This record gives sequence, C-alpha cells and structure tokens, in this order.
Amino acid sequence: MATYYIHADKFFLKNSVENGGYLAIVDGKFGEYQTEKPVGEIKDYSGKWIAPGLVDTHIHGLKGHDVMDNDFDGVKAMSEGLLECGVTSFLPTTLTAAPETLNEVIEAIGDHHDEVTGAKIQGVFFEGPFFTEEHKGAQNPKYFSDPSLEIFNHWQELAHGIIKKIAIAPERHGAKEFTAALKQQGVKVALAHSSATYEEAKAVVEAGASIFVHTYNGMSPLNHREPGMVGAAMTLKDVFAELICDGHHVHPQAAQALISVRGADQTALITDCMRAGAMPEGPSMLGEFPVIVKDGAARLESGSLAGSVLMLKQAVKHVVDWNIATPAEAIKMASQVPAQSVDIDNQCGSITPTHDADFIVFDHDLNLEETYLDGVSRYQK
Repeated sequence: MATYYIHADKFFLKNSVENGGYLAIVDGKFGEYQTEKPVGEIKDYSGKWIAPGLVDTHIHGLKGHDVMDNDFDGVKAMSEGLLECGVTSFLPTTLTAAPETLNEVIEAIGDHHDEVTGAKIQGVFFEGPFFTEEHKGAQNPKYFSDPSLEIFNHWQELAHGIIKKIAIAPERHGAKEFTAALKQQGVKVALAHSSATYEEAKAVVEAGASIFVHTYNGMSPLNHREPGMVGAAMTLKDVFAELICDGHHVHPQAAQALISVRGADQTALITDCMRAGAMPEGPSMLGEFPVIVKDGAARLESGSLAGSVLMLKQAVKHVVDWNIATPAEAIKMASQVPAQSVDIDNQCGSITPTHDADFIVFDHDLNLEETYLDGVSRYQK
C-alpha cells in the first residue's frame, strides 16, 4: 500500500490536538503529522475531525450475536458490526456460566481470534465467575465460586494466552493471593459484582488489582461511613474506572463526579453491550436470561439493567453533550485509556507512528462519518 496523507480540520493525536495539517499513512501504518502540505496523494477531510479507532474492553455482544453463543462466526459478525460503532479493537467478554461452557467458548476464541475481519480482537475479558450474589446483575449465581488459579490457568492455556483481564469480587476467599499470582502473569485483575467494603477492595488493589468494572453498577455503594467499592473506585491510587455512559446505568452527574476525581486519564468508557446492540428493540437474551430492550435500555424481567445496547461512539458523544468532558477527553477515555488499562496501548488506542492506521472520522458534532482499518476505509455512514 502506497503512502497517502489525510488532511482534516482537527487531529486527536496521542499527546496533542492539532488543527489542520496532514497525517501520513504509510503501508497501513500511521506516519508522522506535519503542518506543511506534502507532495503526494491527499485525502481531503476538510470540515472533519480525525481520531484514533475506539477500543471497547468490555463488550458481550452485538448485532444479534453473543460471545457466549460459542459461535465464532458470530464473533466475526460482531467484529464487522463494531466498525459502524467506531470501534477498531475490542476484548470479547464472557459471562458467568458452567465450567464446560466457558472452556468451549474460550478455546474457540483462542483458536480463531486472528481470523476476524473487522475490529481486531486484542485479548479476552473474563467477567466472572468469581463474584458474590448480592450484586450479581445479569450473572448467574449458580456458578459463582472463589477464585481458583488452577481453573484460570486452564482457561489461559485453552486461550493460548490471550486472556488480558478477569473480574473478581474482592471479598471472595483467596482473592488477594489470586490477584498477586495473576499480576505476575501480566493479567489485569478487575473488581466487580461485589459487596466488598472499602478495606476489602483496597487490600486486593494493593495485591495488584487495577480496574473497577462498570463503576457504580454491580457494587457496594458510597456511604459516608462505609465508602464501599464505589468509594474505592474513586479514591484509590493508580487504578482505572470503567463507566457506561448510556444515560441509564449512571446519571450524568454521577459520571461527572467520577471523572472529576479519577480524571480522564484513568476513566475508561466501555459499553457492556449485549447481543441486542445495533438491533431493533424488543425481546432478547443475555446469557441464560430473557431480556427486554425498550427506550434504549436492556432489562431483565425483574427490571434490573442487563448489560446495555450502547455503541462506544454514542458514549463519546454523550459525555460531551452532557458537558462533563471535552471532545479530546471523551475520545481519549474511549481509546487510549481503555487500551492502557489492559496493556494493549502499544498496539492500539492512539494515533502513534508505526501503529496500525486504525482511525475514525467525526463531524464537528462527534457523529461518526467513517472508520478506517489498517489505512483502508471499511465503514461509511
């Protein structure tokens, strides 16, 4: 592929935002940004903004498919569908299930992850089954257990080493030891679906946990006498906090409170999207549970929220429209920060020379216009 140049009104680069200028694309990789007009092919995106492809590190399904279907053709369809969400890299995310089911699902992804043709699989997120029942959400408590290094190592073997993140409840027996062992392996331990006290959460963070999953949701709340998991997510040092900004899971001002204390550098926008994402509203399924999607929210028959139908491009636009983040902060929280949270930022999440040229084109209102993968346009509105 020959070199060409992108010209646009604004470029959201890794360490700066530049107005005008030209970005080189060299053999499907990012080249240098320059202000002077180069000699060569120029793709003119005057009136548009160029941002890195978004990175969704917590997504269960899309377009009628779910990771837990154990159908890799469905995961391929998810990867294609994610391009219209502005997502160019993702972590397929599991749910709590029977051990044999999880074995089959992770083995299939491990064997075929490099066969997707859309957004790139950069690893796997295991959400469960080491949780507690009080904040189970749409996870099946029938399969909950204490963390087991033996079981995890078996999953990682089946996955050919691509599990990047696993979520646990810090109050489960053996959580600290499990976390310390996974830190040695380079796997990120996240905290979720938990009734833990602040001190319990703090102890597991000190052992190596570094991510709070969908902050506020599925965790013990902030109280002035017991800060709980939410208080830990807000105040502990050197951790990342995930946030679902669909307007249903978290009130905009609660999102603002988290971002104001955690900062845009440590807040990761995620979707927790389920199979009904990018589909008409109506009945659906999340894992083994029936779900109704109505008015932009997915709920169990009990009325509890069950994942989301959020697209990551919408989360970026929401936090700007809610006046709780600048466009640069919103884009960073949906690309570079989630990538950093699971140590894949050396491959994706920013416009950096030699990285794959995975990028998106926004209009000035942050509506997605186009998605590029490896320097090739793959989706246009």
